[in-house]
Amino acid sequence: MKEVIESIRLTSLSHSSGCGCKVNASGLSEILNGLRNTTGFQEIKSHEDASIYTLSEEDSLLASLDFFMPIVDDEFDFGAIAAANALSDIYAMGGYPIQALSILGWPVSRISAQRASRVLEGAEHICNQAGISISGGHTIDSHEPFFGLSVNGLVKNRFIKKNSGPQQGDLLFLTKPIGSGMLMSALKKGKQNINFNSTIGKMKQLNSIGAQLGKINGVHAMTDITGFGLLGHAAEMTGQEKITLNIEFKNIPFYEGVNECMQSFIYPDITTSNFNWIKDKVNELSAEALFLLCDPQTSGGLLIAASPESAPDVQNLLRQHDCYEFPVGKFDSWNGKPIFVKDTL
Repeated sequence: MKEVIESIRLTSLSHSSGCGCKVNASGLSEILNGLRNTTGFQEIKSHEDASIYTLSEEDSLLASLDFFMPIVDDEFDFGAIAAANALSDIYAMGGYPIQALSILGWPVSRISAQRASRVLEGAEHICNQAGISISGGHTIDSHEPFFGLSVNGLVKNRFIKKNSGPQQGDLLFLTKPIGSGMLMSALKKGKQNINFNSTIGKMKQLNSIGAQLGKINGVHAMTDITGFGLLGHAAEMTGQEKITLNIEFKNIPFYEGVNECMQSFIYPDITTSNFNWIKDKVNELSAEALFLLCDPQTSGGLLIAASPESAPDVQNLLRQHDCYEFPVGKFDSWNGKPIFVKDTL
């Protein structure tokens, strides 16, 4: 048995971290294509944030699952970020969570059980903010630590928001800054010249505003930004619609420290995979735009497509929840590509 080492950094035990450890979009498509001919597999027509089970004419059950390897070294923060990230899928559909189960993998021969307890404490703290409890779970002995939640939620059918369906003229809002993938890669490398506190604080912030946004009729689509980056999830919003999302690069908020990461060529491996998947759907990008807009986000913000008429109500909610309130793009008539990023070259 290996000696238990109390000082070992959590991020040193994982080959990747946060949502940056996701299978890339092309790999995921290949996996799902292989399953579509399997008996009992339900065909996926769109990549929604949670599954929907209709309970009645009025209500539906939402279900989602999310877990990943350590993105920070503090156990409490790791659990809190993972919990906020998992709960986000329910909020992104316009619903609210009602129950969570934990999924924990822990190298028990290398890291003490007390440190694993701190992970659960962090998750419980965030779940308490969401008004729910962690009512059970499953734990295994794993070479790499990982943690997440399986979450159930409820939503009124008339309030369900999917990630597709924006209308021409809709404005695009983004609730959190971009760049957490870069910054957490820098943290993993032990960079001392960057302040990570603001980023970690935002990653622990719940996207609970989604449940209120779902009640606004003018909000036509909503999703959260995770491992496929802003452009990857924005492409899911355009879907099969013959509209183009024009993104104003200069209006997008970024975390403090991303410039230092780019200057040091620090970015997650999945960033280039994200770009390779999206490159045919977007205009030519500057290097800065490529690395920032394809950066995988962990517990990222919501992307919201809202009509101009509903924009004041949306912005009022964003201000109340300490979210970025200014539009970052607009859905316009088709120009030949689903996404056009302005002012990058």
